[in-house]
Amino acid sequence: MSAGAPTSFERGGRMWLLQRVTAAFLVVVLAFHFFLLHFYHHAFEITLMGTQTRMQDVGYFATMWLFLVTATFHGVNGVYNALVNQGISGTPKTAVKVILGLAGLLLVAQGTRVALYMNGFLA
Repeated sequence: MSAGAPTSFERGGRMWLLQRVTAAFLVVVLAFHFFLLHFYHHAFEITLMGTQTRMQDVGYFATMWLFLVTATFHGVNGVYNALVNQGISGTPKTAVKVILGLAGLLLVAQGTRVALYMNGFLA
């Protein structure tokens, strides 16, 4: 590994721990998603109205929003650290950090907006 600040792929540090915690959370939430939307409900039963109804449940809404935030962090952090491990440094590293950070924030903002419309909070 590189001789600098630890990446999420090196043991130790807050980002390393967050990468592992988000991975564990994503495994659990994906299992819930697959069970609910592929076994409990069948593909032909999934409708926009049904999704809006599920999103009105506070627990389901919170789970899906946490999934959005967690998956975004996990993906952005993983891509960034993969690039760091490939040797990106200096200005390109800073540019990638800013671009990925902004992309992550925009993704969470747009996903939150859609989720709030889906549960009827925004009209």
